[in-house]
Amino acid sequence: MDWHLLGLSFITVFLSELGDKSQLAAIALSGRGQSVKAVFFGTAGALLLTSLLGALAGGAVSELLPTRILKAIAAVGFAVLAARLLFFKEEETE
Repeated sequence: MDWHLLGLSFITVFLSELGDKSQLAAIALSGRGQSVKAVFFGTAGALLLTSLLGALAGGAVSELLPTRILKAIAAVGFAVLAARLLFFKEEETE
């Protein structure tokens, strides 16, 4: 097992998940519910499943396309999102 990659993956996901919608939903559910364990296992299972699907999809796509092209696609996607956030103001609805 590649321990460096394991640690890097853990740190990246841990930091990106702090304070996101799923964590806030878990806080709300555990505050309402009778069983904190059920909320923990439910949210942990959901995160594990989505991570598994992401890893499988990434592995499958990496078999089809070279890493350089995947990085370029990701970079262009993030650049488009950044430009959209910076330059295109959405109309506020009441």
